[in-house]
Order: sequence, then structure tokens, then C-alpha cells
Amino acid sequence: MYLGLDLGTSDLKALLLADDHRVVATAHAPLTVQQPRPLWSEQQPEAWWEALVSVMNQLASSHGEVLRTVRAVGLSGQMHGAVLLDAQSRVLRPAILWNDGRSGAACAALEQAVPDQAQITGNLAMPGFTAPKLWWLREHEPEVFQRTAKVLLPKDYLRVRMTGEAVSDCSDASGTLWLDVAARRWSPRLLEACGLDESQMPRLVEGSEVSAGLSPAFAARWGLRAGTPVAGGGGDNAASAIGMGVVAPGQGFVSLGTSGVVFLATDRFRPNPAQAVHAFCHALPQRWHQMAVMLSAASAVRWATHLLGFANEAAMLQAAATLSPADRAQAPLFLPYLSGERSPHNNPDAKGVLFGLTHGHDKAAVAYAVAEGVGFGLCDGWRTLSTAAPVPALSVVGGGGRSAWWVQLLADILAVPMEVLEGAATGAALGAARLAWLADGGQAAEVCLSPPVQRRFEPMPQTPEMVARYRRFEALYGALKVSFSAD
Repeated sequence: MYLGLDLGTSDLKALLLADDHRVVATAHAPLTVQQPRPLWSEQQPEAWWEALVSVMNQLASSHGEVLRTVRAVGLSGQMHGAVLLDAQSRVLRPAILWNDGRSGAACAALEQAVPDQAQITGNLAMPGFTAPKLWWLREHEPEVFQRTAKVLLPKDYLRVRMTGEAVSDCSDASGTLWLDVAARRWSPRLLEACGLDESQMPRLVEGSEVSAGLSPAFAARWGLRAGTPVAGGGGDNAASAIGMGVVAPGQGFVSLGTSGVVFLATDRFRPNPAQAVHAFCHALPQRWHQMAVMLSAASAVRWATHLLGFANEAAMLQAAATLSPADRAQAPLFLPYLSGERSPHNNPDAKGVLFGLTHGHDKAAVAYAVAEGVGFGLCDGWRTLSTAAPVPALSVVGGGGRSAWWVQLLADILAVPMEVLEGAATGAALGAARLAWLADGGQAAEVCLSPPVQRRFEPMPQTPEMVARYRRFEALYGALKVSFSAD
């Protein structure tokens, strides 16, 4: 039995996986985000630990005997967050999250200090990454910066609590802007530019390697074996790829979580920073991936659900699906930049926009505009990724994949087939459990299988109206860009 733990932004999931690929049990605990100032996004690491205790208690209550047979544990987590520990491993301040936008000026300063940083890291400096957060802290919270003995990513904070060891994996470390992504090691130049050194970084392993063993105290609390191996694990998207069997070059998926992601596996380091594409290490050795990221995907649907007074996200999407083709053509346009944007704009100041409202528009029209706008944003990212051959299909992961209507709309917009796989909603937790299996000696060809396809969505031919709306969507961003950062 293998235990996968996935620390997301909105919840922590746990999954027990048998070595015949059966998901035996799942559990989750909700999390909340604090936004104390504009552009800020933070969470308390102690809340992550409390969520971990909750899911472990749930599993112990429902599957205690099974839990005691766990052979290895894997971790997945939200990327880029900065967890700061002092010399006694005490948390110094709330963690600054991936969707925090306060460090825009720090990004420019970092790129000036290390002009070739994009060639080293494969990525533009963006506020979401970890390095600009530390640059910001050095300037604005110098007393905290001076006391920082370790900088950890979110899931790796849980690893410290579980094992006592400060370790990360290459896929998650790729999102710090301190990693030499081609060489898969920390970059001394980038660390020095931020006033740090390698002693303040976690030790690096591959996602499928053993990172440490469970401490006796943690193991005894839930009847696990002390020293049970904990795999390196992965950033949430790389772990989702492992869960969906996206490991060979040209395989890919679309994630419809809080953020939106288009992910393509590659056999080599293929950076494209000019279009804000992320080039990261995969969670398996000597494999990499490209990723286009939008900051508000399912979170935009959640926002609109509350704003429009729908009972839940499913009800909002059902209302959007009722629009006739003629009404769709006349619906407002929505720019989904509620938290700024990454790919391809790299603009933390970008704002959400509803454009073209009239007295004739109702809640359903606005709901459609939001769902379509997220699709258009994903399409912007999809067009920046490079492939040697046509992609046969993209798997769909995340909660948004539960709406067949929305998945079909995305297939139409991206003009590529979409496949909803069994277990898609728990892709990252499943991937974490599979990485645990690999760390226990499993072989990738047997472990990293694609789950069965529940449903396949073939793209419909794009109508002139859809093409026209996408062109207006693109033009609208260009027209409003200068206004987003106006004082």
C-alpha cells in the first residue's frame, strides 16, 4: 500500500493506493487563503499541518488496518510558496503563495542582477516564483530575512514535520528561480544574487527517489512503521502528470484547478521564456516538461458563482450551457485575470474584465462569458507550447473536469481532443502515491500507466463566431494593458 499526500491551495488530499492500481481510500481537509493586502496571498503553514493531521485521522478511522501496511509515502504540493524557518525550524511568518503578486519590482531587479537567469532557469522572473519573494523580503522585512535559516516549498514543510529532514525534489525546485533546470542542481549565482546560499536550501533528490524516512513520533501516531520511505515527490502539476501517466514526450494534460495549466512532457530541457512558458524538471529523472499557466481558472468560475448568486459552480456552468449559439455570439467577453496573469502575458497588474454588457444580458450570459474566457486564456497558453508532432489528446485533471459541457467547450476552443480519465480529480495525490511506489522499487513502465478513459470529447469545428470572439478577446487585452497598471 502507498500513501499519497497532495497539499493544494484550497485543500489537502490523501490517497491510499494498492499495488494493483486500486485507489483504496481518499480523504481531504479544506484550507483557506488570507489576502491581508492587495496582491498578497498567504497561508499559515501550521494550517497545512492541521490539515495533514485531519486526513491522517480520517484514514486511521476508516482504514486503520490498511494504513498500517503502507510501504512508502509520496508528497505533492502547490508550487513556488516561500516557507521561512529559523535555525530552530520555527516558522518566521505566513507562507507567501504562488498567486501572490507583490514582488513585481523584485523580478525586474533580479533579471538585471543576473541577465542570463532565464537561460539558467528556463523561465522569466515572475512574482509567483520563490526567488522574487525573498528579494522582496530582504527589502521590506529585513529582520525576517536575516533570521531565515531555511527556505522551503509548501509540501517540503510537511516533509520536515514528518521526517525532520529538509529535502525537495527537482520538479518543485524548478519553480523557485534558483535551480539550474538543465543541470538539475541549485545555481550558486542566483542564490547569491538573492543574498542566500545553498546551506539555506533543502537537499535535492529526484521525485521518484527516497528523500527521508518517517520519524518515530509521526509513524507511531498512526500505526505506521518508523523509517517508512518518503519519496521526493513533485510539484502539483508534475505529480498530476505522473498520476495521469503523462511521462512520454508529447503527452499532455489540462488542469482546471484554482489555476489553469496546459502541460506537455518533453525529453529535454526546452525553454521558451520569451512567451512566459515554464520549462521545468519532471518528477522522473532526466525528463522535463513545458507548462503554460493562468492564475485564475476554476477560481474564476467560483468567483462568478458567488457574484451571480448560483448555488454552486455546477449550477453556474449548467446555466451557461443553456445559451443558444446566437446568444453565445452576443455574450459579453471576460478577461480572466482576477489575480494577474502568467502565460503568456507575465503581468501581475492584469485585471479581470467583463466587456460588452447590455440590458439584454442575464446571469446565464455572464456565466457563459466567464467559462469561455477561461478557455480563451488557456488557449493563449496552449499556443505558446512547442511540440514535434500533433498532440493526440489532452487529459483533463482538476475539479473543473466534472462539467462535461465545459470540457467540450475547451476542446472546441483549443481544437484538440480532451479525455477525462478515471481518478482525474485526485491526479496529484495519485501521482504522489505512484512516486512513493517508485521509491519503493517500482518500475515506471508498470507504475506510470494512464488510467482508463471515462469519456473523450472531440473538438467541434470552430465557428466563425468563436474565431471572431477569440480575436476580440486578444485585442481587448492589448487595448487595456496600459490601464491595468495606472495609479
